Amino acid sequence: MGVGATKSSDALLPSPGRGAWARAGARMEMAPRGAVITLLLLAALPVFYLRFWSEGPRPGPKELVLLGGRCFLFLALLTLAISVASPWFSSTPSSPVGPTVPSDEKERQQRLIREEQQEALREQARGYLENVLRPRQESRLRKQEERFYQLTGESWKLTGGHKLGSDEDSVSENANLGPGSTPNQEAMRRRRLPEPLKQPVPPIEQPGAEEVPILPEEPPEQADEVVTVALRGPSGRILRRRFLKSCNSQVLLAWMVRVGYPSSIYTLCTPYPRRALPVEGGRTLEDLGITVGTMLNVEEREPASDHRASGALAPSRT
Repeated sequence: MGVGATKSSDALLPSPGRGAWARAGARMEMAPRGAVITLLLLAALPVFYLRFWSEGPRPGPKELVLLGGRCFLFLALLTLAISVASPWFSSTPSSPVGPTVPSDEKERQQRLIREEQQEALREQARGYLENVLRPRQESRLRKQEERFYQLTGESWKLTGGHKLGSDEDSVSENANLGPGSTPNQEAMRRRRLPEPLKQPVPPIEQPGAEEVPILPEEPPEQADEVVTVALRGPSGRILRRRFLKSCNSQVLLAWMVRVGYPSSIYTLCTPYPRRALPVEGGRTLEDLGITVGTMLNVEEREPASDHRASGALAPSRT
C-alpha cells in the first residue's frame, strides 16, 4: 500500500526529466506517418517489378516510365490523405510548454502594489502634518496670545508665578529652636506672610488710543506732479486718494491710520515684489518710486517685529 501511494504521488509530482520525455513523445506521435508508409511502398516496388518481369514479357522503357509515373502519383495521393487524416487519429493532445499566470493573480498583485503606494503617501502626509504644519500653527497661536496679553496689559499671565512660603521649604522641621522661643512662637513665625516689597511695582502702561494724524488737502486731478495711490485692506476693500509727488512718505501711514488701520498693528507693503514700504527718514513719494498710479497692500505686522513698530505719527506737512 505504501509503495503504491509513493508511486502515485511521484507520478503526480512534476519533474524536469519526465516533462522533457513527455514532450518528446508527443512530438514523435505528432510526426507524419506518411513518411513511414512511403518508405514501405518504395521498398515493395522492386519486389513488384521483379515479379512482373519474371511472369510476363520484359517491359520496354515506355512501360517502365508509365509504371513509375503511376506509382509516384499513387504515393502522392496516399501521402496527402495520410497528412490530412493523421490529426484526427492523434491520441495525445498538444499542451502548452510554459506555465501561464492567471489573470486574477496578476490583478491581485497590482492591487497590493497600489495599496502599498497609497499607504506610503499617507505616511508622508501624516509626517508632514505632525512635524511641520502642527508646530508652525502652535507657534503662531502662542505668539498671538503673547501679543494679545501685551496689548491688554496682562503680560503677568505669561509668567509662571511664585509660590508663597517657598523660601521656608529649605528649613528643616526638626531644627533647633532659638534661645527664649517657644513652639507656639515658632509656629506663628512660620505662618507669617511675607512682608510686601518696599519698592512699589511700576504701573503697567496701558496702550492708549493712537492719535489720528492730519492729512494734507487732496490736490485736484489736473494739477501737476499728482499721483494716485490705492490702499487694499485685509478685507479686500480698496481706497484711492491723490497726493503730490513731493509729499513726505509719512502721509501714507497717516492716511492708513485715518481710514482705521493703526500703524502699531498694520504696515504698508508693495504687491510685487512683496516687501515693506520704507517710509522712515523723511523720504518723499518720488524717492520711494511712486511716480505713477500705485497699489499698496495693508498687511498685519509679524509678531516678531512688534517691538520695532512706531507708536505714533507726527502730523505731516507738505
